[in-house]
Amino acid sequence: LGHGGMGIVYLAREVSLDRPVALKLLPPQLAVQPAARERFLREARTAGRLSHPNIVQVFAVDEVDDFVFMAMAYIDGESLGQRIRARGPRSPSEVTRILREVAWALGYAHAQGVVHRDVKPDNILLESASGRALVADFGIASVAESAEQEGEARISGTAEFMSPEQALGEGIGPASDTYSLGVVGFYA
Repeated sequence: LGHGGMGIVYLAREVSLDRPVALKLLPPQLAVQPAARERFLREARTAGRLSHPNIVQVFAVDEVDDFVFMAMAYIDGESLGQRIRARGPRSPSEVTRILREVAWALGYAHAQGVVHRDVKPDNILLESASGRALVADFGIASVAESAEQEGEARISGTAEFMSPEQALGEGIGPASDTYSLGVVGFYA
C-alpha cells in the first residue's frame, strides 16, 4: 500500500475474521536494533490503546523472528496528500470538515497523553465510502530517534508541517500537533 521512513505497509487478509488489514513492518535495518525494535513495539501498543472513530485502529502488534509489525484497519480510500496532489486545493467546506474530524482525533489522543508528532496530509486518510477523515501513524514518527547513535541529535517529523519548537529540537506537546494541523489546513 505504501512505504515511508518508518516502514512498509502491505495489504493483507486477517484469515480468522476474513477482513482486509494493513500490515506495517518496521524496516529491517531498524528491526535488528534492540532499542528501535522495543520503541516500535511500545509506540504501537500506545497507538493500539486509542479508540476513536477518526483514528486508524491498531488491531495487533507482534514480532516473529526478524519481523516486527503492527496490524491496522485497512482504510479503502486515499490520503489527504494524495487527493491534493491529484486534484489540487480542496474547497473550504471540505477542508473545514476534514480539519474538524482530525482535531477531534487529536483532542482525544491528547487527553490520553499521546502526541502524534507527525501531523501531515499523508497521515490523514480519507475513507472512500463515507469521506470520513482518519489519522494514521500515532506516535510512530519518534521511533527513528532510538536508532540514532548516542550524541547525535535527530529531529523526527516532516519539516514542512512541524511546529517551530519541534524544528528546534525542543520539547513538544499537544500545541505542536495543533500548529501542524493549522499548516495542513493552509496547505489543503
